[in-house]
Amino acid sequence: MKLLYSIHKYDVFMFTWLVNARMHANLTTASRYLSKTGDGYLYLIIAGLLYWREGFDSPILHAVLLAFLIERPIYFVLKNGLRRNRPQAALQNFRSHITPSDKFSFPSGHTSAAFMMATLLGYYLPPLMILFYCWATLVAFSRVVLGVHFPTDTLVGAILGISTALFSLGQIVI
Repeated sequence: MKLLYSIHKYDVFMFTWLVNARMHANLTTASRYLSKTGDGYLYLIIAGLLYWREGFDSPILHAVLLAFLIERPIYFVLKNGLRRNRPQAALQNFRSHITPSDKFSFPSGHTSAAFMMATLLGYYLPPLMILFYCWATLVAFSRVVLGVHFPTDTLVGAILGISTALFSLGQIVI
């Protein structure tokens, strides 16, 4: 328990430092747009384009579908099992910049899905991998800037997303 308290204390410190930083107001507008790219619509468009271009036999489409079938249930169990309050509920006198879609913050679903897609797309399009991971990192950062996640929420979300992507890639016969 002492370790968890220490992590939480550091997490709150990092979060508070970021939201009180002089540059925070400038980051908020861009963060709203970046965060929206992780809302899920982009993933549906990508899956639709893969189906349209390659059909249902597409290895990358299979990997994406398998990854989401694994990642979403794990995400929901963790989020609803651990029940970590979002910053607005956990910190006095703090208001987030957006209204989150659910009550709990750990792990970040936006971050998990973004890193999962970045890993999958980067595997099949290696020259663009750095670009995909930069985008996923910005989605994670935007969630903290907007005040709906603590930094460790996004860190664990990234680990969950990458892990499920790698697992699904190992299950797909290319």
